Amino acid sequence: MSPSVLEPQSVPTLVNVGPKAVGKNDATVERDARGLSKPLLELMPTLGTDAFTFSPIRESTVSRAMTRRYFADLDAHAESDIVIVGAGSCGLSCAYVLSTLRPDLRITMIEAGVAPGGGAWLGGQLFSAMVMRKPADVFLDEVGVPYEDEGDYVVVKHAALFTSTVLSKVLQRPNVKLFNATTVEDLITRKHHAESSSSSDDGEAEDEAKVRIAGVVTNWTLVSMHHDDQSCMDPNTINAPVIISTTGHDGPFGAFSVKRLVSMKQMERLNGMRGLDMQPAEDAIVNNTREIVPGLIVGGMELSEIDGANRMGPTFGAMALSGVKAAHEAIRVFDLRKAQNDKY
Repeated sequence: MSPSVLEPQSVPTLVNVGPKAVGKNDATVERDARGLSKPLLELMPTLGTDAFTFSPIRESTVSRAMTRRYFADLDAHAESDIVIVGAGSCGLSCAYVLSTLRPDLRITMIEAGVAPGGGAWLGGQLFSAMVMRKPADVFLDEVGVPYEDEGDYVVVKHAALFTSTVLSKVLQRPNVKLFNATTVEDLITRKHHAESSSSSDDGEAEDEAKVRIAGVVTNWTLVSMHHDDQSCMDPNTINAPVIISTTGHDGPFGAFSVKRLVSMKQMERLNGMRGLDMQPAEDAIVNNTREIVPGLIVGGMELSEIDGANRMGPTFGAMALSGVKAAHEAIRVFDLRKAQNDKY
């Protein structure tokens, strides 16, 4: 039986992929009455004077510092426990909850854009404020984002405050690696084997045509954008027993995973996102976040393309809580999918 998300998990040691991150936390930094650290205050008067200079470095040192760590991460995350496709508000919220509840899992995030965060850097029509309907304020309290309470909804003074806060917390987790400017070009599939000839422990029927998703096929986004005007540029791969797709509604890179399911004949068709109706839209996205085919969980606005749900427009509570639900679903199915992944 899969463990409850509320049960404490054992935490085995993760593979060391590079030098341990070091730095002084806030509790160990001496500060003056104005709030700045003593070392920074002592440095400030030297800036712009002959007394100031950076430590010496050679250009190759910088190159090796970057490439060594990047390729070590590629090596370590070629076998991941969970891959999250899309680092928007849903994907980041999912990664935060997953990495908190299951620090033993190696979590890989793939983001097509250079800047993670998706559309959550601004509110509607390029305005600053971010609106979230309750009870999404519970997630804001969890990650420490302040807001104005307006009764049935809350307002974060700038959407970037939410996104940057969650992003910074996720990136500090030792079991999470974000590969941005990287896109998913395809899904790795295996024939799906139910746990018996008729049905599995979780009620899945045996189907000769049914596949299980067992990883992702990746490439740098700039390479993916030029397949039509360059010679063959083959991709890379990441294996994982659970994939969480949060690529948003249909667009250049949006709804990728569910569109691929249709082309692989794992779904008959997409129902298409309906027009804007805030009231039912957010409930539908959160409540219907689920495993669509074995090994693939879909959350956020990508779901609207499957279910024909309404769009909700510039209110972001469903994105955060769909990420929470996706994390819950991933933990629920992980042990089963990992066992299948290891066996077949």
